[in-house]
Amino acid sequence: MSEARLTLQDRRRIATGLAEGRSYAEIARRLHRPTSTISREITRNGGPGDYHPERAQQATARRARRPTPKRPRETNPLDPKVLEVEAEAVDMAIGMGLPKMVARVLICLWLSEHGRLTAAELSRTLKVSPASISTAVAYLARQGLIKRERDPGRRRDIYIVDDDAWYHSTVTSLHRTLAAAEMTRAAAETLGLHTPTGSRLAKGSTFLKHISLDGLSSANHWRTLPPDHP
Repeated sequence: MSEARLTLQDRRRIATGLAEGRSYAEIARRLHRPTSTISREITRNGGPGDYHPERAQQATARRARRPTPKRPRETNPLDPKVLEVEAEAVDMAIGMGLPKMVARVLICLWLSEHGRLTAAELSRTLKVSPASISTAVAYLARQGLIKRERDPGRRRDIYIVDDDAWYHSTVTSLHRTLAAAEMTRAAAETLGLHTPTGSRLAKGSTFLKHISLDGLSSANHWRTLPPDHP
C-alpha cells in the first residue's frame, strides 16, 4: 500500500505507537507498511513530537484536491551562468557521494525555475534515456531529496524539489541512523553487554542514538528560516 492510502485509523495507530515510544520500524510492522512510508507520514505531518492523526488526514485530503499549477517557461538552460553553476553543483554533489546521473538530475531540478519537472523534461534537458531518469529519481525519492506528484489530468509524474527538500533529506538520513542505533543495541544485548564486543557495540549504539536525536531536534528547530538568514 502507498502512503496516500493510509486511513484515519492507521494514522491513529501511528500516533499511539509514537506515544508509546515505539520505533518507526515497529510501528510499520504493526501496520504492515514499509518503514519509509511511516517515516514520510510522520515527517511531513509535524514530526514525532507534533504528529496529530486528524490533522494529518486533513492535510492528505487537501494535497489530493490541490490542482497542479501550469508551469511557466523554464530558465534558459543554455544561459552560461546557469551552466557554470550547474557544473560546480554537480561536482559538489558527486563529491558528497551521489552517483553522477543522480547528481545531474538533482541539480537540474534545483536549478529549474520552479523546481518542478516531468521525467520527459528531465530526459530532454539532460539528453539521457527515460530509463536513466527513472533510476535516478527513484534513488532521490528514497533519500527524501525530491518528491513525486501525480498529474491526474495527463497521467504523468512530476518530480519536485521545494523549500523543505534538505529538511526531509536530513530527517530521512537521521531516522536511518537511529534505526541503525537500535539494531546495534539489539546486537549488543544479544552478545552480552559485558563482553568486549557487546560493550563496544553498546557504546556505538549510544553515540548514534544521541547524534540522531540531537540532529532531529536541530532540524526541526531550524526548519523555517528566512532566505536571507546567515
